[in-house]
Amino acid sequence: MPKTRKIFRWVLYFIGTILLLCLGLFIYVSIVSKTEPPLITNRAADTWQREDKGEGFYTLKNSWFRKSKSGLYEMYVEGNPYEMGVINGKLSKELVVNQEIYFNEQISKMIPSKSYLHFLKYFVGWFNRHLDKNVSDEYRKEIYGVSQSASGDFGYIGTPYQRILNYHAAHDIGHALQSMALVGCTSFGTWDNLSADGTMIIGRNFDFYVGDKFATDKIVAFYHPSTGNRFMTVTWGGFIGAVSGMNEKGLTVTINAAKTAIPSGAETPVSLVAREILQYAGNIEEAKKIAASRKMFVSESFLVASAADHKAVVIEKTPEAMDVYDPGKDYIVCANHFQGSSLVNTVENQEQIHESASEYRYKRLQQLLDSNGKNTVEKTIGILRDQKGINNRNIGMGNEKAINQLIAHHSIVFEPEKRLVWVSTSPWQLGEYVAYDLNKVFGLAGKSSNEEISDSSLRVPADSFLQTKSFADFERFRSYRKRILDHQPVNADSIVASNPEYYHAWVLAGDESFRKEDYQKAMQFYAKALTKEIATKKEYDYIHGQMEKTGRKIEKSL
Repeated sequence: MPKTRKIFRWVLYFIGTILLLCLGLFIYVSIVSKTEPPLITNRAADTWQREDKGEGFYTLKNSWFRKSKSGLYEMYVEGNPYEMGVINGKLSKELVVNQEIYFNEQISKMIPSKSYLHFLKYFVGWFNRHLDKNVSDEYRKEIYGVSQSASGDFGYIGTPYQRILNYHAAHDIGHALQSMALVGCTSFGTWDNLSADGTMIIGRNFDFYVGDKFATDKIVAFYHPSTGNRFMTVTWGGFIGAVSGMNEKGLTVTINAAKTAIPSGAETPVSLVAREILQYAGNIEEAKKIAASRKMFVSESFLVASAADHKAVVIEKTPEAMDVYDPGKDYIVCANHFQGSSLVNTVENQEQIHESASEYRYKRLQQLLDSNGKNTVEKTIGILRDQKGINNRNIGMGNEKAINQLIAHHSIVFEPEKRLVWVSTSPWQLGEYVAYDLNKVFGLAGKSSNEEISDSSLRVPADSFLQTKSFADFERFRSYRKRILDHQPVNADSIVASNPEYYHAWVLAGDESFRKEDYQKAMQFYAKALTKEIATKKEYDYIHGQMEKTGRKIEKSL
């Protein structure tokens, strides 16, 4: 009996020690992940209030915010960093609050386990513990200004400043943790002999998906900072970084995620490097210097087009190295793998080429450019809307191997030398593309009336695909997929009937049948999926794994 008590006592000591270590770890992470806001010496902007002009049109000093008839929000902001942040937040307060709600709703759907979400909070806090030290004082002040308008409902995640700062690294974390599948973009450009009038045309799809709601409230933002260039970006509430944009000098930047090793901690977020290039570069050489000066924690391609240089290059950057890919031709193509001589053969890049959908999309894009003749804005938009596979094969609606994956947050086209930009309207890149002339828009500082600012004569109509039975079928397929995510029953045959050429429809049908223990039918669905164009090796392996499990279930029942 004494021996039993002694063993029991040692077990209690052991458990107590483990609990104390865990508690100590959580305390440590909480301490190191605390982020102090930047020092603001002049906080006069805190007292400024927006003026409601009616019909969703707001002004504050010379800045303004409105919703256009196209459904896009439009915003002009000027001032020093903190002032721009405060004004941005106050003008678009409802969108700042809503975007955080949408983002967290989607993360909760992707990661339904509350205990894992709680762990993830501490992991992100530890991972981003040095994030503020890798963001310039200028952008920390602007983010702090925006955070004054953040929701008061997410204190359990962090302070408003901590949260808004961390959201700027969401793109990076999303593609570092590949399983989250948040990013997979395509961009390209033509000039000289490949453009109808010889000028540059740049197009891109930003396939960053964090749920339908997140893409609802897009903002076409025009910035006039106290230092550097005036520029525009397509953004969302609370986000000051750049993923697609052009400055007043006709320099454009778009970002494309590349394969990266799992990083040990945060450095400068990709979107803030792109923002710095827009704000402070006037040509490719200046863009290269800015990119080289920043250490990033993920790998990324920056497609930079310059009116001053009359060409485009891809700045390819990893946490350890940088290369610049110049095609030496009158066109450029960029998917999600590196092309430059010093990075093309890295282990991660070769994995990306052989295991992801990137190379397939790259080849499809080349094929479309080869058959397209001299390029125009309308033809560029046609390519960005393309849903077919190589040789025009039907690979199903929503396939990651398609240029148009039907998930884009936005799609955009630039004519840098003309300072013109076209932005897609919902849904995805299927709605009309609205045109803006930067020279005219930047002349609207102090705008006091709520008229449209886009150039209606340059708009490109919505895709006729929206009026087809195929689009209705795709909407039905998406509703089935949503019901599955919400753990609601769905008829397996109905799933494949809504999108029969898409391998993932057959996978979902197989998973539903497996859950219902109809293993014979599940096996048939998985086998059919293997006859379709599968997007990635990971998904190919998943299908084979499910077939092995299903086969064992069938054998057991015989």
